[in-house]
Amino acid sequence: MNIPFTTHTLGNGLDVLLHEDHSCPIVAVSLWYHVGSKNERLGHTGFAHLFEHLMFEGSQHYDRGYFHPLQAAGASLNGSTNADRTNYWEVVPANALELALWMESDRMGYLLPALTQAKFSNQRHVVLNERRQNYENRPYGLSSMAMLAALFPPDHPYHWTTIGEIEDLNRATLDEAQAFSRRYYHPANASLAIAGDIDTEATLASVDAYFGELESGPRAEPVVARAALQADIRLLLEDRVELPRLHIAWLTPAMFGPLDAELDLAADVLANGKTSRLYRRLVFDERIATDVSAAQNSREIGGFLQITATAAPGHALDEVERAVIQEVKCLGADGPTSDEMERGRVQAEAQFVFRLQTVGGFGGKADQLNAYNVFLKNTGFFDRDLARYQAATPQSLQGSIGTYLLQAPRVTLSVVPRGRTGLAVPDSTPAHVS
Repeated sequence: MNIPFTTHTLGNGLDVLLHEDHSCPIVAVSLWYHVGSKNERLGHTGFAHLFEHLMFEGSQHYDRGYFHPLQAAGASLNGSTNADRTNYWEVVPANALELALWMESDRMGYLLPALTQAKFSNQRHVVLNERRQNYENRPYGLSSMAMLAALFPPDHPYHWTTIGEIEDLNRATLDEAQAFSRRYYHPANASLAIAGDIDTEATLASVDAYFGELESGPRAEPVVARAALQADIRLLLEDRVELPRLHIAWLTPAMFGPLDAELDLAADVLANGKTSRLYRRLVFDERIATDVSAAQNSREIGGFLQITATAAPGHALDEVERAVIQEVKCLGADGPTSDEMERGRVQAEAQFVFRLQTVGGFGGKADQLNAYNVFLKNTGFFDRDLARYQAATPQSLQGSIGTYLLQAPRVTLSVVPRGRTGLAVPDSTPAHVS
C-alpha cells in the first residue's frame, strides 16, 4: 500500500499529517486527541465521552451548535470516543477547508471560555439518556459492562465502559471537566490529518495560521496497566430477552502486539461468515444457536478475544458452550487448513483496502494516518500492518490459540431471560452491573 504523505510538527506540539489526492474535489479533516476512557480513573469515569459531546456545543468565537455552518457548506461531520482515543472529523468541499480548520482550531484553543454550567448539565443528561438507550434498555446491552468488569480488575482503565458509570456522571462537576480539558485537549496531545484535494504547502501554512498560536499543554503520561485472570469466571445476568446468549472471552495482546494478527485471523476462522467453523456447527449442522460471532478486540494496552452465540429455542447455554470450546480446542490442536488461512488473509486484505477507499470519516486515509501516528508514532505503517497478516502461518495461528485461549482462564457470561436461570451455564454467579 502506497499512501503518500508528509508529516510536520508545529512548535506547540501538534502533529500534522498531509495526504494530497486530487481525484475528487473534497478534503477530509481528522483530528485525534490521545485520550479515551482509559485516561479516567475509578470513581471519575465518563469524562472523555462527555467531553466529546461538549466539543460540539460552541466555543468562544462561535458560541453555537457546531454542525450548522459546516453542513451549510456541504460538509459531513461527526466524532466518537473509545477507550483509547477521541476523534473528530469533517469531510468538506475543497473550498470549505479553511472553515473546517477555523472551527476545529477554535474549539481546541477556546472551548473553555464558552463552557457554561448550563451546557455541562444539558450534555450530562444527553449522555445519561444515551446510556439508557444503548445499554440499560437495549436487549443484552449490559453484557459488555459485565464482561469488561470481569476481565479487568477495578483499578484497570479498561474495567469500565466508555459511557461511564451513572454515579460518576451525576456527581461530575464543571471544574473537573475543565481540568480534564486542560490536561488532554490541546495541541501537544493531538494529531491532525488532512487528506484530499489540497496543496500541501498552502495547507500547512493554513494549519500553522489557525493552530500555531494555540498554547501547548502538558504531555500526557502513557497509561500503564496489566491484567491477568487467575481462574475461570462464570457469570449470570438476567435480562429482558427472549433467547439466552453466551459470551466467552480471554485476555489477549495489545493492538499491533505479537500474535494480535494471528488471533484476529483465528476469530475469523472460528466465526466469520457462514463457512466458519462455529457457524457451520452451531447454526447450520446442529441448530443449537441462531447466530455466532467472534472478534479480537485490540486495544492500546491490552486486548480480549470474545465469542458470542445466541442459543436457539429449546437449547440451554451449556450445550452451546461445549460446542464452542470443542471447536476452539480442535483449532488449537490441529491448526487451520490452508484454505482457511488463505480466506482469512484475503478478507484481512480486503477489509484493509476497504478502509482506505475514502479520504475520511470513520475510517478512510486520514483516520488511518492518525491511528498509526497516535498509537505507533509510525505514520507510514500501512505495509507493515498488512504484512502482519500475510506473515501469519498455520503454526503461528495454532500457537496463538494455545497460548491465549487454551492455556489461559476465561470469562463466561450467560445472559438469560428473567426467571430462567436454569438456561445458564452451570456454576455461574450473578454479575453485578450498575
